Amino acid sequence: AMQPRCPEPRRAPPCRSRSRSRSRPRGAALLPSMLMFGVIVASSGLLLLIQRGILAQAGPPPPLPALGAPPWRRGRAGAAGPALEREVLRDTRNRTIGALCGRRPMPRGVWDLATEQKSVDMRHLLVSDRYRFLYCYVPKVACSNWKRVLKVLDGALESVDVRGKMDHRSGLVFLGDMEPEEIAYRLQHYYKFVFVRSPMERLLSAYRNKFGEIKEYQQKYGLEIVRRYRRGGGRGSAGDDVTFAEFLRYLLDEDVERMNEHWMPIYNLCQPCAVRYDFIGSYERLREDAEHVLEHIQAPPSVRFPERQAWYRPVTDQTLQYYLCNTPRRLIRDLLPKYILDFSLFAYPLPNITAEFCRQ
Repeated sequence: AMQPRCPEPRRAPPCRSRSRSRSRPRGAALLPSMLMFGVIVASSGLLLLIQRGILAQAGPPPPLPALGAPPWRRGRAGAAGPALEREVLRDTRNRTIGALCGRRPMPRGVWDLATEQKSVDMRHLLVSDRYRFLYCYVPKVACSNWKRVLKVLDGALESVDVRGKMDHRSGLVFLGDMEPEEIAYRLQHYYKFVFVRSPMERLLSAYRNKFGEIKEYQQKYGLEIVRRYRRGGGRGSAGDDVTFAEFLRYLLDEDVERMNEHWMPIYNLCQPCAVRYDFIGSYERLREDAEHVLEHIQAPPSVRFPERQAWYRPVTDQTLQYYLCNTPRRLIRDLLPKYILDFSLFAYPLPNITAEFCRQ
């Protein structure tokens, strides 16, 4: 028998029915949101976009309603403080995304995207028909562990604790492999989430991992980088000695839409204006936010988010500041506009690289 275009999901409306409206989070304090928005608008990168007309009419978010009972998750004693902080962050992101994505130049859906943009987005949206969700994976934001979770949920992997190299293709379903009507149905009816990370921290993580540990990246990208940016063409280099400054110079010359996925901006990977995500989790609150997602999709209690691998070297605040303060400030300032949408949409502060701060 022929399979229907839209599979019969659990408690799902037919394909032609409209998606349920999403309520805007309420109850967060006004001051943090406005302060964050002020920091964003004050940044030179965002002003550059405004000058180019992309954000010409984007103003601050409207005032929040009077503070009432915030809808944070209840249950843990003493968790009200962190929960309120998460609610403020979520509200800031939702309002900033709403202010930016509602402007005319921005896409209103995936079908408004250029062909290459849509292709990148579709390649990064993973599907679980069993649990009815879409997850946009972002390299260097715990995506390998999320892929383990997806494989366990869909029966392709026995446990999230299974050791071995992650196969990033087998056992996974990508939205881009489906027919247009199947894509539209899932975008309309499925729960959609993405996890984000501070842009400069993500770049440093990619740099240390790919050029410090992965020979394939050293040969494919490292050799090219030292040839371009090192005096003498990097004669004798094996591509494993790329400096952070050389890496950033390479990114400065790259077209963001053709970058490798490990350092392509999250905006370009997941297109948050074209895909309205129901939840944006933070790498900085990975454990709590992952638990929130697993609860929402009604994952079995036996399925948990994996522990960090023992060999993993996290990027600390001190490590990041060391690299930033030992990199030419002009280079970092010139690079910020390429990642300014990640800073602004996801409410990350711009890096502090002032001489006074770095002297400390």
